[in-house]
Amino acid sequence: MDSPRHVGKIRELVYELKVEAVMTRKLITLAPEAPMSGLRSILKSNRISGVPVVSGQTLVGLVSVEDFINWLAQGGRDCPVGERMSREVRTLSPGEPLVHAIGKLEQYGYGRLPVVDGERLVGLVTKGDIIEGLLQEMQVNSREEEELHRYRASHFFEDMIADRLTVNFQYQVRGKTIEQGGEVASDLKRSFKRLGLHPEVVRRAAIATYEAEMNVIIYAREGTVDVSVDPETIHIIVRDQGQGIPDIQQALQPGFSTAPDWVRELGFGAGMGLPNIRSCARSLDITSEPGQGTTLRISIPLEPERVCA
Repeated sequence: MDSPRHVGKIRELVYELKVEAVMTRKLITLAPEAPMSGLRSILKSNRISGVPVVSGQTLVGLVSVEDFINWLAQGGRDCPVGERMSREVRTLSPGEPLVHAIGKLEQYGYGRLPVVDGERLVGLVTKGDIIEGLLQEMQVNSREEEELHRYRASHFFEDMIADRLTVNFQYQVRGKTIEQGGEVASDLKRSFKRLGLHPEVVRRAAIATYEAEMNVIIYAREGTVDVSVDPETIHIIVRDQGQGIPDIQQALQPGFSTAPDWVRELGFGAGMGLPNIRSCARSLDITSEPGQGTTLRISIPLEPERVCA
């Protein structure tokens, strides 16, 4: 097994897949009026460590084994689950990229996250669900990639008759739309696959585009992603109308972040966006003026062996 290749594929999939692709839909839930005394048997018989609490179909809380232990330690007087459950519950939406779920699970140290559509509980995601979903998707993708290996981007360009041929894509990105984060990267990845680009090149371009797209969503009012592919290179230009970057060299340091509180509360803004882009590209050029916005220019060669790791 080619371990670096498989690690790269997993990294690509966590950006591409949506939460709904891996979440558990068959749920065990409790009503707020259910007795705490019955929680032990539910957790034990189903081998789970927490149960969503719903009123009708609306998520109102989460009761965990920790809540049960604390209840026992305080005397174990029977009471409704609603009195002991956690009411401030971090959630996911079905259309969020899987990378969002992984970030939130890691940031908050949770074993599970409910998935809600509006206020309606529609699923649950655990680390086990993520691993299983990624393994299943890798099997599907390996078969698709076998077909892609038979046709390369160079063939596409060779088949066209022109002195110089460039394929162009343009996308709009709106700020503060976290739930839509990753859509541009996913659309671009599908287009690149249809062009027959090498899977490693597609992976790097998708990751770089995702990180740039999220930066627009987090820091700017709006922006554009312009992509051109010529016979040798993918050129990605991301322009935003945002606050700008006061110190570009500082912003390139892993872990440095100026993300606002609302972004950090959602599990983002860890300060790895620009470093991740740089690791995927041959070159990254940043121009920015405070208050005037930022422009990223990213280049990725079509030949994977020429991409700097």
